[in-house]
Amino acid sequence: MFIITKKVHRGRLAVSAILLVLTIAVLGAGLGLTQNIQAAEAAAQLQQPDPTGIKNDQDRVAYLESFGWLVADEPASVEEILIPETFDASYDEYLALQAEQGFDLTQYSGKTVKRYTYQVKNYPGLQEHIWASLLVYQKTIIGGEIYCSQGDGFTQGLEYPMKTVEE
Repeated sequence: MFIITKKVHRGRLAVSAILLVLTIAVLGAGLGLTQNIQAAEAAAQLQQPDPTGIKNDQDRVAYLESFGWLVADEPASVEEILIPETFDASYDEYLALQAEQGFDLTQYSGKTVKRYTYQVKNYPGLQEHIWASLLVYQKTIIGGEIYCSQGDGFTQGLEYPMKTVEE
């Protein structure tokens, strides 16, 4: 049986202890910084983007990007839409979808608005036939949705989905 002994120098032990404490402090600060960044990102997600002052494609694309969407730089289509004077039952679901997002289309009854439709490039689980549509009246976004034009299709609000669509 062999026994090996080694002499520990107090100076080296002290330096090692200081380095250990500094390492823990740096890691702790880094963790705190990471938590602050995550909190800021979460707060940014909770803030509704400003729908006013929308003048051009860049503003509309930036608005959609604030929800997490990657869209084409230019609209696939631009249409003038007349908001009806009165809404019948066929509009109930659409008006409810817009209201959930904070939009009230009823205050634009009888007005002509523009609908800008952009191709969406990053819908979770789907790659094609996904569109973002924005309704704009006098430089203000008054409504919008994300929709799929393929198969059974779907329509949803502008919020980026947390779940993927299963095909």
